[in-house]
Amino acid sequence: MILARYLTRRLAVTFAMVSGIFLSMLLLLDMVEQMRRLATQSPGFGQILRLSLLNLPESFYEIAPLILMLSGMWVGLAWSRSSEFVVIRATGRSLPRLVVWPVLVVMVASAGFVAVMNPVVATASQEYARLQAELRGRTISTAALIEDGLWLRQADATGQTVITARNAEATGTILHDVTFLVFHENAGLTARLRAERAQLHSGQWQLSTVTLWSLSELNPEAAAQRFDALALPTDLTPEQIRDSFARVRAIPLAQLPGFIAALERAGFAALEHRMRLQMELALPILLAGMMLLALALSIHHMRAGGAGLRALATILAGFTLFFLRNFAQVLGETGQIPVLLAAWGLPVATMLLAIGLMLNLEEG
Repeated sequence: MILARYLTRRLAVTFAMVSGIFLSMLLLLDMVEQMRRLATQSPGFGQILRLSLLNLPESFYEIAPLILMLSGMWVGLAWSRSSEFVVIRATGRSLPRLVVWPVLVVMVASAGFVAVMNPVVATASQEYARLQAELRGRTISTAALIEDGLWLRQADATGQTVITARNAEATGTILHDVTFLVFHENAGLTARLRAERAQLHSGQWQLSTVTLWSLSELNPEAAAQRFDALALPTDLTPEQIRDSFARVRAIPLAQLPGFIAALERAGFAALEHRMRLQMELALPILLAGMMLLALALSIHHMRAGGAGLRALATILAGFTLFFLRNFAQVLGETGQIPVLLAAWGLPVATMLLAIGLMLNLEEG
């Protein structure tokens, strides 16, 4: 148990050191990128720093598995260099049994990491999008999903239009049973339109079977106009509609199941959100597996040499797993393979591979 606590402490300290190095690099690179993107707006240093700090949690969260694997490699090579591995084997201690406790600690700590970092990333992502749009002079279209359908808001030079629809098609460009409430800046609510169907084209909504009530009339119902088709200008795009309420990173993990249900009830596809939910749940297994794999690849007898090759193999394995994870995510989001297989297949396979290598190391 003492050796297990020692190994766990070494891993924690090394992870903190490597994380500090990567956080500094990510912050510096992101500040340079923000200055390039916002060069025409001439933002101040404080605004650039704030944007980079808001973007930092998401960037760090994405590369956390690689950081943990590099930390495991660092500890494994240090053990080999100091011959601690040889001493442990000489005392009759089993290395696979020794790493059981650190692996369990990593899994529990990873679950806490997900529980804490996920809402932080969601909040920072929302604030980052808002501040970036503010610096660029853009308005963010807002949307909400409720039990009876969905609500959208679009703005133009004269005012705003609130859109409510009972449901939508998965692409987000076709709405059914739609109501448009037109607000002007000085006159307030001026018109109401009801359409059976609204399809988003470039720069306009194409409405079908429309009833228009002009609320400036004394009797709007008597003055109501009916059209078979009508075009309504808009600056919304399909991406803006989906991203305004469907950007996965902006939704905390605890709210994802309810949001998925509301999204499907409104008629939108929720594969991306289902995939994100399962990947977040599987992340502790992946983190523990990558840490164990790094130890298995980097621990060796120092006299055997090849420390550089082992470090290179560990780094390549980390990047390969990172690529395969993103590839599996794309396949799951597009429905090419089942979501559960895409999310859980690689973490479980990584853990089994690491256990196999660790047992082989013990036998060797």
